[in-house]
Amino acid sequence: MLYNFMELPDQTIISHSEILNRNGKEQVKVYIETPDEVNCFNHATCYLPDEEWTDVLGYSKERLDYLKELVSSEKHLIIEFAKNGGLLNACRKSSICSPSFCEQKLAYAN
Repeated sequence: MLYNFMELPDQTIISHSEILNRNGKEQVKVYIETPDEVNCFNHATCYLPDEEWTDVLGYSKERLDYLKELVSSEKHLIIEFAKNGGLLNACRKSSICSPSFCEQKLAYAN
């Protein structure tokens, strides 16, 4: 299962998995996709915490560098959300978000 993490102004969607056991290590799969007229979707996959990038299609070097920097800077949050079943579940379990914030996100998600 993938959980939405972020949507960028150009409709790029960044989502992540729950904690996975991959090659004997706990990892999180981060999947990024952007609508594209040529490829239908440009996409890339990154495995955290190692920041191993695979399956990259359609992104320029500059755009991929930007996405790598973005994922790296948000890595701690993505891993925490993956441990708790996504942003909304993590929000409910913590004191970071107010109950009204969670309810607004739930209403938007549905």
